[in-house]
Amino acid sequence: MKDDYPELLPQVEAIARHAGAAILELYAQQENSAAPAVAYKTDASPVTAADHAAEAVILHGLAQLTPEIPAISEEAACAGRLPEPGARFWLVDPLDGTKEFIQRNGEFTVNIGLIEAGQPVLGVVLAPALDRLYAGAAGLGAYLATAGQIRPIRCRAVPAEGCTVVFSRSHGNDGALAAFLAGRRVARSISAGSSLKLCLLASGEADLYPRLGRTMEWDIAAGHAVLRAAGGHVRTLQGAELGYGKPGLDNPRFVASGRD
Repeated sequence: MKDDYPELLPQVEAIARHAGAAILELYAQQENSAAPAVAYKTDASPVTAADHAAEAVILHGLAQLTPEIPAISEEAACAGRLPEPGARFWLVDPLDGTKEFIQRNGEFTVNIGLIEAGQPVLGVVLAPALDRLYAGAAGLGAYLATAGQIRPIRCRAVPAEGCTVVFSRSHGNDGALAAFLAGRRVARSISAGSSLKLCLLASGEADLYPRLGRTMEWDIAAGHAVLRAAGGHVRTLQGAELGYGKPGLDNPRFVASGRD
């Protein structure tokens, strides 16, 4: 409920930072060693010890903070531990961008989002290796914390020269993207890993993010909440606002955008 967002947001930020510290500890250990041990889930996506370590920190923290609100987290859900969401629930991706973690490009994130009545109302996205934390909540706006400073962020109007399109570094589909963008004025395109793509829209660094492949709700809930707080949208290709708590937690193809 909106009344508790000001209290919840800094506490969720603290939980995300603790999870980020657990990830960075393992990230540092692999710097001068072989690549991290990687397992593969049934959908062929990779998972590492860092995914599990971050998830343990987050789920413990949320259970202490809001024991009455269920939390759905990627690795637990993939292992069959999937609570009934209800009208209010957390969606957690403890390490979004595992491929980026393995490739050591820094573009991986910790994601914690709160869903109410099917909509993302509060979110924290932390890129620990980049020292960038994005956060926002309905009615509170959004902000970026980096280098010891905090500044409000807001989606921009599309510049006259055309939009900046952001696309997935690891899950691109060049043909589908080109077809979608046909006829649009595009000034430039940039790639980014994990939920950072949504945050680039929220901070006014990009304008459009078409996602034309598969995602799960936990992949984007936190980033969607930040984007929404910054004045942006995530809509299906049919133009409906993307909702949460869907059967199977799969997302349809969607388009994230800044200001209309």
